[in-house]
Amino acid sequence: MYPAEAVRVRIGAMDLSAYADRPLTYDEVGATAGDMPPGYHHVDVRRRIGQGRQAFDLAGRRILEFDMHRGAGLRVRASTVRAEEGSIVVLGLGPISIPCRVVRIVDEPTRRGFVYGTLPGHPESGEESFVAEFDPATEEVSAHIRAFSRPGNKLVALGGPFNRATQKLMTGRYLSALARP
Repeated sequence: MYPAEAVRVRIGAMDLSAYADRPLTYDEVGATAGDMPPGYHHVDVRRRIGQGRQAFDLAGRRILEFDMHRGAGLRVRASTVRAEEGSIVVLGLGPISIPCRVVRIVDEPTRRGFVYGTLPGHPESGEESFVAEFDPATEEVSAHIRAFSRPGNKLVALGGPFNRATQKLMTGRYLSALARP
């Protein structure tokens, strides 16, 4: 008999493999790194979350290992323990599955994080960037979240202001998860 953990990993891997060849649901891949595209709702929030190199390293790890998402109250199933380009991540919020693919890793001396894009089945269509930033002059650590999104289907479009409120709530929960000591 297999240990329960081994069975769980295999089942999770099977579920995630269904997303491996699915295309992203938007064309503007990488646009969170520059001018975000028109026709989408935009989020661009930066918040101070700590002080010092140790706080930066911790925030970067929390982002790259999906602990920020868990700390925000989401279930996380990922094809890799740590975000890598091409990793599949399926987040869960209640009965909702939120499939994404990591499209870029940010690994610089003063910036660390990743960007993921939406896959078919995600309630929205677009991209989100999560980056910890370190200012060497002040040693201040900030979290920077940028996103562009629009409803992924007609049913979600009916949510209108509720969708934006949910996104604002989750952005705040991500930032709070990163600011915890």
